Amino acid sequence: MKFSKYAISRMITAMLVLSWLAGCAVNPVTGRSELALMPISEAQEISIGQKTFPQVLQQMGGTYQDQALNAYVERVGQRVARASHRPDLPYQFAVINDSTPNAFALPGGPIAITRGLLVVMENEAQLASVLGHEVGHVTARHSVAGMQRGALLNVGLAVISGVAGDAAYGPLAQQAGQLAATLINNTYSREQERESDRLGIDYMVRAGYDPRGSVQIQELFHRKLEGGAEPSWVGGLFRTHPFSKERMLENQAYIQATYPHATAAAGLTFNVREFQQATASLRQKQKGFELYDQGRRLEARNQLPQAISTYQQALQAAPNEALIYTRLGLAQLKAEDLVPARRNLQRAVELDGNYYESRMGLGFALLQRNENAAAVRELELSMKLLPTLQGGYLLAQGYERTGERQKALTLYRNLAEADRGGKIGQAAAERVRALEGR
Repeated sequence: MKFSKYAISRMITAMLVLSWLAGCAVNPVTGRSELALMPISEAQEISIGQKTFPQVLQQMGGTYQDQALNAYVERVGQRVARASHRPDLPYQFAVINDSTPNAFALPGGPIAITRGLLVVMENEAQLASVLGHEVGHVTARHSVAGMQRGALLNVGLAVISGVAGDAAYGPLAQQAGQLAATLINNTYSREQERESDRLGIDYMVRAGYDPRGSVQIQELFHRKLEGGAEPSWVGGLFRTHPFSKERMLENQAYIQATYPHATAAAGLTFNVREFQQATASLRQKQKGFELYDQGRRLEARNQLPQAISTYQQALQAAPNEALIYTRLGLAQLKAEDLVPARRNLQRAVELDGNYYESRMGLGFALLQRNENAAAVRELELSMKLLPTLQGGYLLAQGYERTGERQKALTLYRNLAEADRGGKIGQAAAERVRALEGR
C-alpha cells in the first residue's frame, strides 16, 4: 500500500503528538514504568474511587443493612490492607445487597463484596483471601491502567474535576454513572488476575491468615465451573474475574513454594468461629433471599401475580428486609395496585432510607395519588443517591405539579441533552416546548 507525502506527514505528526502526550506511570507493586497517555496521580486515583463508590453501591442494590456484618468485613479488610504495598490508602469495605456472588475494587481503595458471595464462605481466611485479592487490584492499580492508556480518560478527568455530580442531571452526571458501571464491570486480564492472586496470598499471610483459606475458596470456584457454573456465578464473579483450573493450580504451587510452613503452628488462623457468628443472621435469611431471587425471575417474565406472591413469601422467611419490600412495592406499581404499593415502599424507606430505588418508587406512587409535595421530597432524595433519567423525569413532573416551573424547565432541558434520541430525552424535549409555549 502506497501513502501520499501528505498522509505520511499526518501519520508522523500524529505519532509525535502521541509521544508528547504519553508519559510513564510507575506500578507501585512492581516498580515498573507503564505507558500512560496521561498519568493519573494517587490523589486523582483516590478521588475517582471515592466519587464513584456511592454510585456503584446504589447501582448494585445498596449496602446490605446489617451494621454488625459490615463492621466485621471492614475489620477484616483493613487488617489485610494494612499488610499491603499501599497501607496508607483510604480503604473502604462494604457488603452489597446483591445475591450474585461477586467482589470488586475501585481505584484508590473502595472494595465491596456481595452477600451472595459471603454466604457461601466458611471461614475468615476465605474472606481475607477474596478481600486480599481485591486489595491486590488496588495496589497494582489495575483499574487505573486502562484509564491511563486512554479508555474513559476524559470521563475520569471530569469526575476528578468535580463537575460530574450535577444534581440537575446534566450529561456529565450521566457520564459519572457510566464510569461507575464500567469500573465494576471491568474484566481483568489473566496476568492481572494472577498478580492479584499472588498479592492477595501475600497480604493475607502477613495479616495472620492461613493461606489454605485461599486454596479452599478457589477450590469452591473450580467446583462451580466444573459443575457447569450457575448463571449467578457466570454473570458475576467469573465474568469480571476470569477463573481457570490452571490458575488455581498455580496458586497452590505458589503457596507450597513460598509458605511451606504457614500453618496454625506458625500462628496463622482460619478463624471459623468468629466468621460463623458474624454471618449467622445472613445465613438464616438465605431462604428469604432465594425466594426474592425467584420473584425477580418471575417479574422479568412479566408474571406479576406470581412474583408478588413470591415476594410476600420471601418477607415471611426474611422479615424486615428493605430490598424485598422495595421489589414487592415496585411489582405492585406495575400491577397498578397503588395502595399496597405505597405502603410497602414506605416501609422499605423506613427500614433503609439510603437506597435510591425505594425513594424513586415511593415518589412515583405519591405522584399517582397527587401527593405532589411529598413526591418531590422523595424524588429529590432519590436523585441525590443516584441520578437517573427515570428519576429525573419524575422529579421534573413533580416540579411542574408544585408550580416550580423554572426547576422543571432546567431539569427537562438537562434530560433532553443527556438522553438525545432516547424516549425520556424526547419526552423531556416535548415538555420543554410545551412549557415555553412553542
